[in-house]
This record gives sequence, structure tokens and C-alpha cells, in this order.
Amino acid sequence: MTTAAIRERLYDYIRVADDKKIKAIYALVEDQIAPKSHWSEDEEFVDELNDRVTRYEAGLDPGFSIEQARSSLNEMKEEYFKSLKK
Repeated sequence: MTTAAIRERLYDYIRVADDKKIKAIYALVEDQIAPKSHWSEDEEFVDELNDRVTRYEAGLDPGFSIEQARSSLNEMKEEYFKSLKK
């Protein structure tokens, strides 16, 4: 059975399953569905982001526009493909 077929059967089952079965299914996959915490609640992570922004705004760390990043990636890609032809 394909993943799409399994998904469709699960949708159909969940639509008609009683509350007890829905809660049991949810308990099995709850930790995969709902993240333990939101990134904004992680003080260490938020502090790191704030530090990076501060360093960027102070000119201590470089920043790149999306155009610069694309250009750089395209150059690397061209170099890579050239190396394959050698």
C-alpha cells in the first residue's frame, strides 16, 4: 500500500473514530506533532540571536543579501561542475 493510500485511510478513520480512539492515537504521536517548546521560549537561543543581530548591526559580523548568496552559490556550482569535466 502506498503512503498516499495509508494517509487517506487514516484520514477516513480519524473522521469517524470515537473520542477514546482519537486520544489513544494522539498519545502515540503527540511528541512528534507538537514541539516540546517554541524557539522563542528558549532563552539561550534567543540570546544567541540577539547577540548575532547586535554584532551585525555594529559591523562586527558580515551580512549577505540574498542576491550575494545566490551569486556565490552559483559560482561554487559552476566551479564544481567544471571540476567534474576534468
